[in-house]
Amino acid sequence: MSGLEARGRLPGEPVAIVDIGSNSVRLVAYEALSRALTPIFNEKVLCGLGRGVATTGFLTEDATAKALAALQRFRVLCRTMGIANLRAVATAAVRDAANGPQFLELAERAIGCEIDLLAGPREAQLSAIGVASSIWAADGVVGDLGGGSLELADVAGGKVGRGVTLPLGGLTLLELSDRSPKKASKIARDALQKVKALDNLAGRTFYAVGGTWRALARLHMSQRQYPMRVMHNYVIPTRDALEFVKLVERIETEALTSIETVSAARRPLLAYGAAVLEEIIRRSPPREIVISALGVREGLLFEGLSPEEQAQDPLITAARQFNLLRSRSPGHAEELFHWTSQFLGASHLEETPEETRLRHAACLLSDIAWRAHPDYRGEQSYDLVANAAFVGLDHPSRAYLALAASYRHVSGDQEVSPHARSLVSPRQLDRARLLGSAMRVAYIVSAAMPGVLPRAPMAVQRGHVVLTLPSDLAALNSDRLQTRLRQFARLLGGDPEVRAAS
Repeated sequence: MSGLEARGRLPGEPVAIVDIGSNSVRLVAYEALSRALTPIFNEKVLCGLGRGVATTGFLTEDATAKALAALQRFRVLCRTMGIANLRAVATAAVRDAANGPQFLELAERAIGCEIDLLAGPREAQLSAIGVASSIWAADGVVGDLGGGSLELADVAGGKVGRGVTLPLGGLTLLELSDRSPKKASKIARDALQKVKALDNLAGRTFYAVGGTWRALARLHMSQRQYPMRVMHNYVIPTRDALEFVKLVERIETEALTSIETVSAARRPLLAYGAAVLEEIIRRSPPREIVISALGVREGLLFEGLSPEEQAQDPLITAARQFNLLRSRSPGHAEELFHWTSQFLGASHLEETPEETRLRHAACLLSDIAWRAHPDYRGEQSYDLVANAAFVGLDHPSRAYLALAASYRHVSGDQEVSPHARSLVSPRQLDRARLLGSAMRVAYIVSAAMPGVLPRAPMAVQRGHVVLTLPSDLAALNSDRLQTRLRQFARLLGGDPEVRAAS
């Protein structure tokens, strides 16, 4: 058994990226280079490299020392984790500073690898690739707000337009405006007026990338008492976003509700991030603001995948990984998907392509909590799925998958959080109940082992939900099976029947 397998991880070499930004220096290590990236280590140090660059043109000694110390620490961490594949990039602060080349030389010695100094348009392109690879059917404009700059790029149909960069980062605006959000708004308005990438934003989606915008979204979540804490693909309607950013600009940062959820070092930049977002909305009003937790780093790794890997569905890939690592019998989950597909087809129950995709993922995730105590499997299933590092799905779809995983273990709504149910549509809730109940039938028949479900089809016939068992499996018919089949049939308005195959 390899070291990776011994630690309960998938085979493959881990990969890491160091991102030297204007506000923070971050190390993210991933389990392997994959279509479904899973972080195994994530640490940032708020060095403020970009502080002062807009006014003096130089990186400060204090910020440089912090950044180099962080890079030396990251080098040791990578060695400890056995990471041979290490990439490093630097962005606005280093490329704009007069002493950037000298810092870059010291930084490469500290981290122990070559550092790619990204040009602004290249940074914008990579960020947009990161968004397009992690948000299903992304269509709109990606904006990546860092400490030193703002990068913008159009994305549609999986293709990324030409990127542009603007000196509108939080630290830059703070200094150029003399710490006045009102002046910062004017600077942003003038700069954004000429950006062609925003001409076609109206009525589409604006994808917000960057720590300051994520911090704003976290505050917005708390204000709404939103029942899910996953940041990626969090949606804010434009009208709501506009009112919220105006509030952030107007009042003292420390007076904001739930401000303790934002680090003290990040708080001074909130008003400037809000000012930029307000001017983008006013320039060309999008339909909605969507927060992306993925950007440049993930875009760079996506480029390293083969065309076949790039074409994979990241949600199905991640669900298969969960299935492989946590299920009693991974092969059973794929059979469960085909079994439920045959049932839907034979029963003439309509399903959209997106519903089929989500059902496939739900089947792959159906057995991941089997090691938990039976009384808590429904709850643990929900938490595992709702909080997993999945991409390629929105929050209602994430809640649907979590609910389906929960209904797999419980038979009634009283055991499922009402907050969770509030995130899904009535149709999604009905489908989650239906699928979870069907899986309860499947598992009592198959004992989570492969080779049984293909021989035990289920269908709706003349108002009856009929489960057919071959003669050698006829003894599986029991009161418990009858009870679960009755619960499932009730959801369809039919009567249960277990039938022996001729």
